[in-house]
Amino acid sequence: MCNELSALRNIGKEIERKLKSIGIETAEELKNVGIEEVFVRLKLHYPSVCLVHLYALEGAISDAEYNQLPEDVKQRLKIFYDKLQTGSKGQ
Repeated sequence: MCNELSALRNIGKEIERKLKSIGIETAEELKNVGIEEVFVRLKLHYPSVCLVHLYALEGAISDAEYNQLPEDVKQRLKIFYDKLQTGSKGQ
């Protein structure tokens, strides 16, 4: 895997800028930290990030288009996203 964020599938200039702003500078860091943790950090700094961003991060580390992820992966991510949304509303 190339270590540049912008070389990853689904990672454009804007999401790369956001990732770098939360301390994710390389593809290796994205993979090592894990997309769930990275997404939580993004959500804290950028409340408008949504489920599609989560799919894009998963696609970036698995080298797949975000809209071509397997259904079971999308379902797992959707459950994570829904739990995160429910938890943040209770705060």
